[in-house]
Amino acid sequence: MIPAPAAGALDAAEEAVDLLLESGRAPGDILVLTTGEQHPWAVHELSFGEAAYWAQQDAGDDVFFADASAVDRAKPRPVVVVAANGDAGDAVARALPVARDRAAALLIVCGDPQTINSALGAGV
Repeated sequence: MIPAPAAGALDAAEEAVDLLLESGRAPGDILVLTTGEQHPWAVHELSFGEAAYWAQQDAGDDVFFADASAVDRAKPRPVVVVAANGDAGDAVARALPVARDRAAALLIVCGDPQTINSALGAGV
């Protein structure tokens, strides 16, 4: 877990991704989920249509950014980074168990520890 206020969770997630890439992780190994406002990359790519957007996930060549509400559609990757950037604890509570299932090796959660712990029902 990387502690950050909800407003800074997306920045913390981006920093985590940068560190993962710098340490040798392949971009296609990483899935980033947001529980609040979507990542700007996802917004941009969705402007070209849903089919093109999801085709990028299937290609697996780059870091893939998705809204946590679509986590059921996200394919497993070795590393999943969750940016708990929304104020709704219920969105975090819905996203974390599925994100954990999608993370083959590592789950990183960025956000308010109290919100995250409350969503999990236990300490992280």
